[in-house]
Amino acid sequence: MRNLLTILAAWLSVFFFPACKNSQPANGSTNEALVAVMTIPATVKAGQPVMLHFAVRNPSAKELSFCKWHTPFEGFMDAFLHVQESKGAEAQYRGIMAKRIMPPPADAYIRVPAGDSVSVDIDLLKGYAVDVPGTYTVRYQAGGVSGLEKVNEAAFTVVE
Repeated sequence: MRNLLTILAAWLSVFFFPACKNSQPANGSTNEALVAVMTIPATVKAGQPVMLHFAVRNPSAKELSFCKWHTPFEGFMDAFLHVQESKGAEAQYRGIMAKRIMPPPADAYIRVPAGDSVSVDIDLLKGYAVDVPGTYTVRYQAGGVSGLEKVNEAAFTVVE
């Protein structure tokens, strides 16, 4: 029963008290101007690192911030990506599933100066089972948490 209450409380907090709902200027007002771009090498050899480059650009004239929770900026603390093989099979997530205390503390936000960007590289192989040859599509799926709604889709092929 206790586990059921914990799950229910977590579910309610996600839908009724979003963690970091929108990109925010440093002054706290909402703004959805941040743009995130994912890039991955087109071809990766099986068993080798699959390096995802994740960059967040601020094209606005004001400093903006976003919540790093559920982004590559905090590593694999949640399944924030949807990774799917071209035949339809979803790549299994192998990372941690962190629980959060709401609201996020100030250090959960990353500031992006006006006209600037921040980026990070992360090895998909450390969070997802993408070591079988095939073509994979990667979609970011945690915009409701981080506030990063404008994110491209990326693809890569694993070869023998």
